[in-house]
Amino acid sequence: MKRLMIILFAIGMTTMSSTSMASMSKSKVRKEARFLTDKMSYELGLNAGQRNDTYEINYDFIYSVRDLMDDVLSGEEWAMDRYYYLLDIRNDDLRWVLNDSQYRRFVQVDYFYRPIYASGNKWSFRIYFTYTNHNHFYFGRPYHYTSYHYDHYRHHYDHVSYYRNRYNHKVYVNFHSVRDRRVYNTHRSSDFSSVRIRPNTSKPRVSVNSDRRPNAPRVSTGSSSSNRNPSTTVRPSSSTSSSRPSSSVTTRPSASTSSNRPASNSGSSVSKPSSSSSGSSSSSRPSSSSVRNSGSSSSKSSSSSVGRSSSSSSSNRSSVSSSSSRSSSSSSSSSSGRGSSRR
Repeated sequence: MKRLMIILFAIGMTTMSSTSMASMSKSKVRKEARFLTDKMSYELGLNAGQRNDTYEINYDFIYSVRDLMDDVLSGEEWAMDRYYYLLDIRNDDLRWVLNDSQYRRFVQVDYFYRPIYASGNKWSFRIYFTYTNHNHFYFGRPYHYTSYHYDHYRHHYDHVSYYRNRYNHKVYVNFHSVRDRRVYNTHRSSDFSSVRIRPNTSKPRVSVNSDRRPNAPRVSTGSSSSNRNPSTTVRPSSSTSSSRPSSSVTTRPSASTSSNRPASNSGSSVSKPSSSSSGSSSSSRPSSSSVRNSGSSSSKSSSSSVGRSSSSSSSNRSSVSSSSSRSSSSSSSSSSGRGSSRR
Protein backbone atom coordinates (compact mmCIF):
# COMPACT_ATOMS: atom_id res chain seq x y z
CA MET A 1 0.00 0.00 0.00
CA LYS A 2 2.82 2.37 0.87
CA ARG A 3 4.57 1.57 -2.40
CA LEU A 4 1.38 2.31 -4.31
CA MET A 5 1.05 5.68 -2.59
CA ILE A 6 4.63 6.55 -3.47
CA ILE A 7 4.03 5.67 -7.13
CA LEU A 8 0.87 7.76 -7.25
CA PHE A 9 2.67 10.68 -5.59
CA ALA A 10 5.49 10.46 -8.15
CA ILE A 11 3.01 10.42 -11.00
CA GLY A 12 1.27 13.47 -9.54
CA MET A 13 4.55 15.35 -9.23
CA THR A 14 5.45 14.52 -12.80
CA THR A 15 2.06 15.69 -14.01
CA MET A 16 2.42 18.96 -12.13
CA SER A 17 5.92 19.57 -13.45
CA SER A 18 5.07 18.77 -17.05
CA THR A 19 3.17 21.51 -18.81
CA SER A 20 1.19 21.39 -22.00
CA MET A 21 -0.42 24.12 -24.04
CA ALA A 22 -3.97 23.01 -23.31
CA SER A 23 -3.50 23.12 -19.50
CA MET A 24 -1.57 26.42 -19.35
CA SER A 25 -4.26 28.83 -18.18
CA LYS A 26 -3.62 32.32 -16.85
CA SER A 27 -3.67 31.10 -13.27
CA LYS A 28 -1.10 28.46 -14.19
CA VAL A 29 1.04 31.11 -15.89
CA ARG A 30 0.91 33.25 -12.73
CA LYS A 31 1.95 30.33 -10.54
CA GLU A 32 4.87 29.34 -12.78
CA ALA A 33 6.05 32.94 -13.07
CA ARG A 34 5.87 33.44 -9.32
CA PHE A 35 7.75 30.22 -8.56
CA LEU A 36 10.57 31.11 -10.97
CA THR A 37 10.74 34.69 -9.70
CA ASP A 38 10.79 33.57 -6.09
CA LYS A 39 13.83 31.35 -6.64
CA MET A 40 15.63 34.03 -8.66
CA SER A 41 15.03 36.52 -5.86
CA TYR A 42 16.34 34.04 -3.33
CA GLU A 43 19.56 33.15 -5.18
CA LEU A 44 20.35 36.51 -6.82
CA GLY A 45 19.37 38.70 -3.86
CA LEU A 46 16.71 40.86 -5.55
CA ASN A 47 14.97 43.69 -3.71
CA ALA A 48 11.21 44.30 -3.77
CA GLY A 49 11.24 46.49 -6.88
CA GLN A 50 13.41 44.06 -8.80
CA ARG A 51 11.22 41.17 -7.67
CA ASN A 52 8.05 42.81 -8.98
CA ASP A 53 9.62 43.66 -12.34
CA THR A 54 11.13 40.18 -12.65
CA TYR A 55 7.68 38.68 -12.05
CA GLU A 56 6.27 40.80 -14.91
CA ILE A 57 9.05 39.73 -17.28
CA ASN A 58 8.69 36.05 -16.44
CA TYR A 59 4.90 36.25 -16.79
CA ASP A 60 5.17 37.86 -20.24
CA PHE A 61 7.64 35.23 -21.40
CA ILE A 62 5.65 32.21 -20.21
CA TYR A 63 2.41 33.65 -21.53
CA SER A 64 4.02 34.24 -24.94
CA VAL A 65 5.43 30.74 -25.38
CA ARG A 66 2.53 28.71 -23.95
CA ASP A 67 0.76 28.59 -27.34
CA LEU A 68 4.02 27.89 -29.16
CA MET A 69 5.42 24.86 -27.41
CA ASP A 70 3.26 22.25 -29.12
CA ASP A 71 4.70 23.35 -32.48
CA VAL A 72 8.18 23.22 -30.97
CA LEU A 73 7.63 19.67 -29.77
CA SER A 74 6.29 18.62 -33.18
CA GLY A 75 9.57 19.71 -34.81
CA GLU A 76 8.53 22.98 -36.46
CA GLU A 77 11.75 24.91 -37.06
CA TRP A 78 10.01 28.30 -37.25
CA ALA A 79 8.43 27.67 -33.81
CA MET A 80 11.78 26.86 -32.26
CA ASP A 81 13.34 30.00 -33.73
CA ARG A 82 10.40 31.98 -32.42
CA TYR A 83 10.84 30.50 -28.95
CA TYR A 84 14.49 31.54 -28.74
CA TYR A 85 13.61 35.00 -30.05
CA LEU A 86 11.12 35.43 -27.19
CA LEU A 87 13.71 34.08 -24.76
CA ASP A 88 16.23 36.69 -25.90
CA ILE A 89 13.65 39.44 -25.29
CA ARG A 90 13.03 38.12 -21.78
CA ASN A 91 16.75 37.95 -20.95
CA ASP A 92 17.37 41.43 -22.35
CA ASP A 93 14.57 42.90 -20.21
CA LEU A 94 16.12 41.25 -17.18
CA ARG A 95 19.44 42.86 -18.07
CA TRP A 96 17.92 46.28 -17.36
CA VAL A 97 16.46 45.14 -14.02
CA LEU A 98 19.43 43.23 -12.59
CA ASN A 99 22.71 44.89 -11.82
CA ASP A 100 25.96 43.78 -13.37
CA SER A 101 26.93 41.17 -10.78
CA GLN A 102 23.41 39.77 -10.54
CA TYR A 103 23.15 39.35 -14.30
CA ARG A 104 26.53 37.60 -14.50
CA ARG A 105 25.31 35.02 -12.01
CA PHE A 106 22.00 34.80 -13.82
CA VAL A 107 23.70 33.82 -17.10
CA GLN A 108 25.65 31.02 -15.42
CA VAL A 109 22.54 29.24 -14.11
CA ASP A 110 20.74 27.29 -16.82
CA TYR A 111 17.39 26.96 -15.00
CA PHE A 112 17.28 30.77 -14.83
CA TYR A 113 18.87 31.64 -18.19
CA ARG A 114 17.12 28.91 -20.24
CA PRO A 115 14.24 27.84 -18.00
CA ILE A 116 12.32 25.49 -20.36
CA TYR A 117 13.33 22.06 -21.59
CA ALA A 118 11.58 19.19 -23.41
CA SER A 119 11.43 15.52 -22.52
CA GLY A 120 9.59 13.25 -24.90
CA ASN A 121 6.38 14.95 -25.93
CA LYS A 122 6.21 17.23 -22.88
CA TRP A 123 7.89 20.44 -21.81
CA SER A 124 8.59 21.72 -18.34
CA PHE A 125 10.78 24.06 -16.24
CA ARG A 126 14.28 23.17 -15.17
CA ILE A 127 13.78 24.87 -11.82
CA TYR A 128 11.86 21.84 -10.55
CA PHE A 129 14.98 19.66 -10.68
CA THR A 130 16.54 21.82 -7.97
CA TYR A 131 13.42 22.90 -6.07
CA THR A 132 11.18 19.86 -5.88
CA ASN A 133 8.62 21.33 -3.49
CA HIS A 134 6.29 23.26 -5.78
CA ASN A 135 4.40 24.89 -2.93
CA HIS A 136 7.34 26.37 -1.07
CA PHE A 137 8.02 30.11 -1.54
CA TYR A 138 10.62 32.32 0.11
CA PHE A 139 8.70 35.54 -0.50
CA GLY A 140 5.09 36.58 -0.65
CA ARG A 141 3.07 37.27 -3.76
CA PRO A 142 3.86 40.36 -5.81
CA TYR A 143 1.42 43.20 -5.22
CA HIS A 144 -0.01 42.84 -8.76
CA TYR A 145 0.00 39.06 -8.81
CA THR A 146 -3.64 38.75 -10.01
CA SER A 147 -3.96 42.07 -11.87
CA TYR A 148 -0.92 42.14 -14.13
CA HIS A 149 -1.37 40.80 -17.66
CA TYR A 150 0.99 41.65 -20.50
CA ASP A 151 0.93 45.36 -19.65
CA HIS A 152 4.65 46.10 -20.03
CA TYR A 153 5.48 43.90 -22.98
CA ARG A 154 7.55 45.43 -25.75
CA HIS A 155 4.87 45.70 -28.41
CA HIS A 156 3.18 48.32 -26.23
CA TYR A 157 6.33 50.48 -26.31
CA ASP A 158 7.47 50.34 -29.95
CA HIS A 159 9.49 47.16 -29.27
CA VAL A 160 11.70 48.96 -26.76
CA SER A 161 12.21 47.57 -23.27
CA TYR A 162 9.92 49.16 -20.69
CA TYR A 163 12.56 48.58 -17.98
CA ARG A 164 15.34 50.43 -19.72
CA ASN A 165 16.99 53.12 -17.55
CA ARG A 166 14.53 52.55 -14.69
CA TYR A 167 17.36 51.75 -12.27
CA ASN A 168 20.41 53.76 -11.36
CA HIS A 169 22.72 50.80 -10.81
CA LYS A 170 25.27 49.59 -13.30
CA VAL A 171 23.82 47.16 -15.81
CA TYR A 172 25.51 44.39 -17.73
CA VAL A 173 26.81 45.81 -21.01
CA ASN A 174 27.57 42.77 -23.17
CA PHE A 175 24.24 41.17 -23.91
CA HIS A 176 24.32 37.37 -24.27
CA SER A 177 22.06 36.09 -27.03
CA VAL A 178 20.89 32.51 -26.89
CA ARG A 179 20.68 32.55 -30.69
CA ASP A 180 24.38 33.25 -31.07
CA ARG A 181 25.74 31.07 -33.86
CA ARG A 182 28.54 29.77 -31.69
CA VAL A 183 26.22 28.35 -29.03
CA TYR A 184 22.80 28.20 -30.69
CA ASN A 185 23.03 24.57 -31.82
CA THR A 186 24.44 23.60 -28.45
CA HIS A 187 21.53 25.22 -26.62
CA ARG A 188 18.99 23.63 -28.94
CA SER A 189 20.42 20.15 -28.47
CA SER A 190 20.48 20.66 -24.71
CA ASP A 191 17.02 22.16 -24.33
CA PHE A 192 15.17 20.06 -26.91
CA SER A 193 17.24 16.92 -27.35
CA SER A 194 14.16 14.77 -27.93
CA VAL A 195 12.80 17.02 -30.72
CA ARG A 196 13.59 16.18 -34.33
CA ILE A 197 13.37 19.12 -36.68
CA ARG A 198 11.12 18.38 -39.62
CA PRO A 199 12.32 19.40 -43.09
CA ASN A 200 10.79 22.38 -44.88
CA THR A 201 9.38 23.90 -41.68
CA SER A 202 11.39 27.11 -41.59
CA LYS A 203 8.21 29.12 -42.31
CA PRO A 204 4.77 28.77 -40.74
CA ARG A 205 2.35 26.74 -42.82
CA VAL A 206 -0.52 29.11 -42.04
CA SER A 207 0.99 32.02 -43.95
CA VAL A 208 1.52 29.87 -47.05
CA ASN A 209 -1.90 28.23 -47.16
CA SER A 210 -4.18 31.08 -46.08
CA ASP A 211 -2.47 34.13 -47.54
CA ARG A 212 -0.88 33.25 -50.84
CA ARG A 213 -2.78 30.39 -52.40
CA PRO A 214 -6.34 31.78 -52.33
CA ASN A 215 -5.26 35.03 -53.98
CA ALA A 216 -4.13 33.49 -57.25
CA PRO A 217 -7.48 31.89 -58.14
CA ARG A 218 -9.29 35.11 -57.35
CA VAL A 219 -7.21 37.06 -59.81
CA SER A 220 -7.56 34.44 -62.56
CA THR A 221 -11.34 34.19 -62.19
CA GLY A 222 -11.67 37.94 -62.29
CA SER A 223 -9.77 38.19 -65.56
CA SER A 224 -11.71 35.33 -67.16
CA SER A 225 -15.05 36.89 -66.26
CA SER A 226 -14.00 40.20 -67.71
CA ASN A 227 -13.05 38.51 -70.98
CA ARG A 228 -16.32 36.63 -71.24
CA ASN A 229 -18.60 39.62 -70.85
CA PRO A 230 -17.75 41.36 -74.15
CA SER A 231 -18.57 38.21 -76.15
CA THR A 232 -22.05 38.03 -74.64
CA THR A 233 -22.76 41.68 -75.32
CA VAL A 234 -21.64 41.56 -78.96
CA ARG A 235 -23.99 38.75 -79.95
CA PRO A 236 -27.29 40.52 -79.13
CA SER A 237 -26.12 43.71 -80.84
CA SER A 238 -25.35 41.85 -84.08
CA SER A 239 -28.78 40.18 -84.07
CA THR A 240 -30.59 43.43 -83.40
CA SER A 241 -28.68 45.27 -86.08
CA SER A 242 -30.09 43.01 -88.85
CA SER A 243 -32.57 44.87 -91.07
CA ARG A 244 -34.24 41.84 -92.65
CA PRO A 245 -37.60 42.03 -90.81
CA SER A 246 -38.01 45.77 -91.39
CA SER A 247 -37.09 45.59 -95.10
CA SER A 248 -39.46 42.69 -95.80
CA VAL A 249 -42.33 44.49 -94.12
CA THR A 250 -41.85 47.93 -95.60
CA THR A 251 -41.26 46.91 -99.21
CA ARG A 252 -44.18 44.56 -99.67
CA PRO A 253 -46.99 46.97 -98.64
CA SER A 254 -45.46 49.74 -100.74
CA ALA A 255 -45.49 47.46 -103.81
CA SER A 256 -49.11 46.48 -103.20
CA THR A 257 -50.27 50.02 -102.63
CA SER A 258 -48.43 51.44 -105.65
CA SER A 259 -50.20 49.04 -108.04
CA ASN A 260 -53.40 50.21 -109.82
CA ARG A 261 -54.91 46.73 -110.00
CA PRO A 262 -57.77 47.48 -107.53
CA ALA A 263 -59.34 49.72 -110.23
CA SER A 264 -60.26 46.68 -112.31
CA ASN A 265 -61.21 44.23 -109.58
CA SER A 266 -62.16 45.07 -106.03
CA GLY A 267 -61.76 41.51 -104.72
CA SER A 268 -58.15 41.32 -105.67
CA SER A 269 -57.41 44.65 -104.05
CA VAL A 270 -58.69 43.38 -100.72
CA SER A 271 -56.89 40.05 -100.84
CA LYS A 272 -53.46 41.42 -101.62
CA PRO A 273 -53.03 43.60 -98.55
CA SER A 274 -54.13 40.69 -96.39
CA SER A 275 -51.43 38.53 -97.96
CA SER A 276 -48.87 41.22 -97.35
CA SER A 277 -49.91 41.54 -93.73
CA SER A 278 -49.69 37.78 -93.28
CA GLY A 279 -46.30 37.87 -94.89
CA SER A 280 -45.14 40.54 -92.49
CA SER A 281 -46.36 38.55 -89.53
CA SER A 282 -44.63 35.45 -90.82
CA SER A 283 -41.43 37.38 -91.36
CA SER A 284 -41.56 38.73 -87.84
CA ARG A 285 -41.90 35.30 -86.26
CA PRO A 286 -38.25 34.15 -86.65
CA SER A 287 -36.97 37.21 -84.78
CA SER A 288 -35.56 36.59 -81.24
CA SER A 289 -36.64 38.14 -77.97
CA SER A 290 -33.95 40.78 -78.31
CA VAL A 291 -35.68 42.32 -81.39
CA ARG A 292 -39.22 42.56 -80.07
CA ASN A 293 -39.19 46.34 -80.37
CA SER A 294 -38.27 46.16 -84.05
CA GLY A 295 -41.03 43.56 -84.54
CA SER A 296 -43.58 45.84 -82.91
CA SER A 297 -42.49 48.77 -85.08
CA SER A 298 -42.72 46.59 -88.19
CA SER A 299 -46.23 45.44 -87.19
CA LYS A 300 -47.25 49.07 -86.80
CA SER A 301 -45.93 49.92 -90.24
CA SER A 302 -47.69 46.89 -91.71
CA SER A 303 -50.96 47.88 -90.03
CA SER A 304 -50.62 51.41 -91.38
CA SER A 305 -49.97 50.00 -94.85
CA VAL A 306 -52.99 47.74 -94.52
CA GLY A 307 -55.06 50.75 -93.51
CA ARG A 308 -53.85 52.64 -96.51
CA SER A 309 -54.58 49.72 -98.83
CA SER A 310 -58.05 49.30 -97.31
CA SER A 311 -58.76 52.99 -97.80
CA SER A 312 -57.59 52.77 -101.38
CA SER A 313 -59.76 49.72 -101.94
CA SER A 314 -62.76 51.49 -100.45
CA SER A 315 -62.14 54.46 -102.74
CA ASN A 316 -61.89 52.10 -105.68
CA ARG A 317 -65.15 50.49 -104.66
CA SER A 318 -66.85 53.88 -104.53
CA SER A 319 -65.46 54.72 -107.96
CA VAL A 320 -66.70 51.42 -109.35
CA SER A 321 -70.15 51.94 -107.83
CA SER A 322 -70.33 55.49 -109.16
CA SER A 323 -69.29 54.34 -112.62
CA SER A 324 -71.92 51.60 -112.56
CA SER A 325 -74.58 54.08 -111.48
CA ARG A 326 -73.53 56.42 -114.25
CA SER A 327 -73.72 53.65 -116.79
CA SER A 328 -77.18 52.64 -115.56
CA SER A 329 -78.42 56.22 -115.68
CA SER A 330 -77.04 56.70 -119.15
CA SER A 331 -78.66 53.48 -120.34
CA SER A 332 -81.98 54.49 -118.85
CA SER A 333 -81.80 57.91 -120.45
CA SER A 334 -81.00 56.44 -123.85
CA SER A 335 -83.87 53.97 -123.59
CA SER A 336 -86.30 56.72 -122.66
CA GLY A 337 -85.12 58.83 -125.59
CA ARG A 338 -85.65 55.97 -127.97
CA GLY A 339 -89.18 55.44 -126.65
CA SER A 340 -90.15 59.05 -127.13
CA SER A 341 -88.89 59.11 -130.71
CA ARG A 342 -90.88 56.01 -131.60
CA ARG A 343 -94.05 57.60 -130.32
